Amino acid sequence: MGRYRPPRARGSAYITPEGEATLRAEVHQLWKVERPTVTATVHEAAKNGDRSENGDYIYGKRRLREIDSRVRFLNKRLEELDVVDRLPSSTDKVYFGAWVTLENEAGETVHYRIVGPDEFDLRQQKLSMDSPLAKAIMGKRVDDEAVVQSPEGPVYWSIVAISYVAPD
Repeated sequence: MGRYRPPRARGSAYITPEGEATLRAEVHQLWKVERPTVTATVHEAAKNGDRSENGDYIYGKRRLREIDSRVRFLNKRLEELDVVDRLPSSTDKVYFGAWVTLENEAGETVHYRIVGPDEFDLRQQKLSMDSPLAKAIMGKRVDDEAVVQSPEGPVYWSIVAISYVAPD
């Protein structure tokens, strides 16, 4: 039995329409494509006799449990999410869904979109609204500064640009 881990704190319940579509596509892929394939593999492996030493059967059953668990989690999460598909009333401030260009003290710039915790991916420049950086810049305008506490000390960011239209 594994080490006890307390339940993770729930993230914010906001998601972009693109993020919702991605989660729904994952549910479809798992439930309609992958699960039937794994079920067929387990069924064939069960015909081979002794299941205690049958790798296809053992690992197939484990994968079915993983798929069922993930689908159950995604369905519950999709029920509680609020899809934000409209622009905020004030587009000159940083809010959910904004594309933000930031510059640090060294002159390095980064470009992020503020998204929900279920869809963040830094490789795609998607920053979770629950992250310290996003919390520091929320509600700020262009040329405002934000301070983020890091293990090395405070990091100062300046907001260079805000847009609610995806860059090309």
